[in-house]
Amino acid sequence: MLRHARKQRGDRHTRPVSGLAAATLCAVAAVPLQAVVSQAATAGSGTTSPNIVAASPIKGTVAKASSVQATTFPGGDRIDLRVLVVTDGSSPVEAIRSELGTEGVPYTTIDLNNASRQQLTAAFLAGTAGTVPEAHFEAVVLPNNAPAQLSAAEIAALNAYEATYSVRQVDAYLYPGAAVGMNTPTFAGTLDGMTATITGDGKTKAFPYLNGNVPFENIDPTVSESYGYLGTPNPPTGTTFDPLVTMTIPGTTTQGVLAGVYSAGGRNELINTFAYNANQSQFLALGHGIITWATQGVHFGYDRNYFTVDVDDTFLPDAEWSQVGHCTPGDTICPAGTPDTTPSRMTPDDVSYQASWQSANNYKLTMLYNGGGSDDQVAASGSDPLLTAWQANKSAAFEWVNHTYSHEFLGCEQNLTTIPWSCQTDASGNIVWVPQSDITSQISQNVAWARAKGLPTDATELVTGEHSGLVTLPQQPVDNPNLGPGLTAQHIAWTGSDASREPNQRLVTGGTTLTVPRHPMNVYYNAATVSDEINEYNWVYTSTADGGSGICENNPTSTCISPLNPTTGYTDYIVPTETRIALSHIMANDPRPTYVHQSNLAEDRILYPVLNSILGQYRAEYANLAPVVEQTLAAEGQTLQQQSAWAAAVAAGTVSGYVQGSKVTISAPSGLYVPFTGPNGTENPGLLGGSLGATAFGSAYAGELSAYKKSPAGGFSLLLPGYSGL
Repeated sequence: MLRHARKQRGDRHTRPVSGLAAATLCAVAAVPLQAVVSQAATAGSGTTSPNIVAASPIKGTVAKASSVQATTFPGGDRIDLRVLVVTDGSSPVEAIRSELGTEGVPYTTIDLNNASRQQLTAAFLAGTAGTVPEAHFEAVVLPNNAPAQLSAAEIAALNAYEATYSVRQVDAYLYPGAAVGMNTPTFAGTLDGMTATITGDGKTKAFPYLNGNVPFENIDPTVSESYGYLGTPNPPTGTTFDPLVTMTIPGTTTQGVLAGVYSAGGRNELINTFAYNANQSQFLALGHGIITWATQGVHFGYDRNYFTVDVDDTFLPDAEWSQVGHCTPGDTICPAGTPDTTPSRMTPDDVSYQASWQSANNYKLTMLYNGGGSDDQVAASGSDPLLTAWQANKSAAFEWVNHTYSHEFLGCEQNLTTIPWSCQTDASGNIVWVPQSDITSQISQNVAWARAKGLPTDATELVTGEHSGLVTLPQQPVDNPNLGPGLTAQHIAWTGSDASREPNQRLVTGGTTLTVPRHPMNVYYNAATVSDEINEYNWVYTSTADGGSGICENNPTSTCISPLNPTTGYTDYIVPTETRIALSHIMANDPRPTYVHQSNLAEDRILYPVLNSILGQYRAEYANLAPVVEQTLAAEGQTLQQQSAWAAAVAAGTVSGYVQGSKVTISAPSGLYVPFTGPNGTENPGLLGGSLGATAFGSAYAGELSAYKKSPAGGFSLLLPGYSGL
């Protein structure tokens, strides 16, 4: 049975397409997706940065009043757990704002381009809670050290506030000079392709989760992607400057500062001398540490580097691309005379290779199984060596997920005589839907098969073949109305969807099942060899003049490329591109899994070079304190649900928190899972609300403790290191 339309209500069919390469139906990730986490309510507007910013030099800024070191909040004062973001819309400050939203850190925005904006006054920044002095913000983010749009009175009020409450300030991007304790830069220019270094203090105070080297992107050598200034510290007497991130000044052996802390006048400000945007890998690596430093490691929010890879179609054969017809015989209508290709299915040797690779790389793949593929093999030959191999290595899978018994299309009844396919309609013009009985049979039959074969599976998890049954544009604009009730009847809590079509989690229509969007990878389902992958990639992404399909010329989300070298194109272009896209998801607190297909583990085993590159680059940059996090489909769904509920609560203003001394007090609706991050040693209070009988809080990650903690009625409190009350 071949993919995609392995069985159409009991019959095999081919799938016609209109010009589009078959793989685009299954696994095209043309544009990287950011984690879809709603940001906090704001008091202004902002801008969204593109993937690449041709950043130009910025002019020197007016110096603010000098500042003083303070590393802890005043013991008796109340410091609210909220960040103030003052933005001019430039990409660096917007990148920090994006990171706050991605992690779930509440913030208030002041838009400097808004003529009716809130003014920075002492009354806005602070007040009293009863008789206790209250700082309304635990950290401040500015575009630079002294934005021209702020008046002298506003700057004075902000400086006094920061000094009084030991609130730290981040200057998103500035020109180094005496006003921030530095010499004028000895280098100004593009930093693309260079490598930054985390200093010893940088690892201790902000970036313990990084190994030490942070490479700067150089995606397009013809574009300046990150401009910066490299200079050296020169703090005046009575002040200090602490470099956190440096880079070798070209032509010298001297380390120039990219990020460092200037402490003067009772204030601490983190200055950054390089331009960046929210999508660049160097910022994604440094962004969490910037928040950690700014909030002194105490803040709402929860950050993990998730990476789970789903392998669809286990036990089924996948149809193979034809380089002759530029189509997929057995799965799409091909030009007359196109010879058949041989479907690709894993072998026992492929299972052994996978088990060995996983052991060597301390990483497991999630296998999505279709039991019908194995039963077909047994019917045809009397046995299935692949099943036997997997039964002997069943623990090699991170988990086994139901992918339906025979990969039947579970949406509308397909009319395969049209190009592209369309939904069949009855005499009244109504769409004819696959009935609920077929849906429940595909689910239950596959669960029963797995249990009979000894493969562990969670019966609440499901990914339908091609994510069918869910909205499939343009042909099927709504969910199959039988899908939601069918999933609910089978107690399916979580079902996979395609993140390139529907990036957000949602309820399946008519049921109680939530979707788990999955990122497709451009390692195609119908490519088991490097040669076929390159040929199909060239067909999809090159112009007609270059021998391609021309899809890229007519699709606004695609860009045409020069044809890849048939021998080296996979290693030189596809692997680095897929690595960059995957890392952009991993480093963005994005729990959505990535999906590929079993054919990618067969024949040339083309998935492994991509996985080696992703894990290799990640582990070179990140320390063991921050390993990639794999989750089950259910856990991924729960994480997305918690992220969404938290973002909604923050936007609605129903959550708040503050630090007072070494105690955190949080107010939240009963039952809400509250994300919180604190330093090592943070505890849940004991029975009397103090340290007596206190228990450890959260789990360790990136040098901190963090958790989604379920709030009881009235909220809860946490004890920070140093708390001494009973």
